[in-house]
Amino acid sequence: MLLKFLTALLLLSLMQCFEKHTDIPSYQERAEQLMKNTALIDGHNDMPWQLRKRVHNDLSAIDLKTWNVTHTNIEKLRAGLVGAQFWVAYVPCNAQNKDAVRHALEQIDVIKRMVQMFPEDFQLTTTADGITEAFHSGKIASLIGVEGGHGIDNSLGALRMFYELGVRYLTLTHVCNTPWADSSKVDAGSVKPGVNGLSDFGKANNSGIVMVNFYPNFISCNGTATLSQVADHLDHIRNVAGADHVGIGSDFDGFDRGPIGLEDVSKYPALIAELLQRNWSDNDIKKLLGLNFLRVFKKAEEVSRQLQKINMPSNYIIDQEKVQRPCRTFLGYPSAAFHHP
Repeated sequence: MLLKFLTALLLLSLMQCFEKHTDIPSYQERAEQLMKNTALIDGHNDMPWQLRKRVHNDLSAIDLKTWNVTHTNIEKLRAGLVGAQFWVAYVPCNAQNKDAVRHALEQIDVIKRMVQMFPEDFQLTTTADGITEAFHSGKIASLIGVEGGHGIDNSLGALRMFYELGVRYLTLTHVCNTPWADSSKVDAGSVKPGVNGLSDFGKANNSGIVMVNFYPNFISCNGTATLSQVADHLDHIRNVAGADHVGIGSDFDGFDRGPIGLEDVSKYPALIAELLQRNWSDNDIKKLLGLNFLRVFKKAEEVSRQLQKINMPSNYIIDQEKVQRPCRTFLGYPSAAFHHP
């Protein structure tokens, strides 16, 4: 009889202990709550390139809500609590000095049409404040970036027109050199250096962020990687550069298979939960999710406003000898390049 009593007392104590701790959220629950309050801003998604490759940008050929041959669809974006997405107008390197500008324009076009087709889910924006506004209204803020500096065909005029179309970043290179910046293949030794980093034309100063790419070869130096290894990269950047200088630029749909546990855009809460387990503070998580990006974006907007006060846009021209190709014409170009005054 005493044994039964003690057993019942033990069970009661365990139940009371369990009840006291059931209100403690799991790492996953904490991650989701943080992501509902602070927009996760992904700086790089190649879904537009998948649209070009698979359906030649014919949006009527698929249902983007459920299209399941890619890392990205609307259902997955919602499940992953993505708050803002830079959609990338990717220009392949074999278009350099040929029809790169046309490729970029067509990809900008498909991004805009995609956003317009799903106004209940997407909201096109070009500003930091626009990201916050879209997020608070329950939309996925959608921004445009161009991947590959060769996409402007060495023309500041083309770059200015891209800005007018809503483009808000241009990667300096992809996997090919431009006359003003060297690509990563120079570091790998597979391409000869052109300007040994950046030319004077290619340089700008900032206190920006490193937005981590999820491509398995970048994460683990082989064909497979894990969510934990992605977290290792985030840890490393935070340790070396500080929590103010880390962000996310996944490159989803720019590679075949994502890291194990981080296979597509629906898995973001699992990554944030992993960082919480590694004792990242809520404040550092918020910086990673989007506060760092918003800080840098607002600074870029400030510089833009200052530059736009200058009445005369830059007429800097790359030396035509550095870009001479049989597919190019140089109508109106001087025999020698202009330089900054």
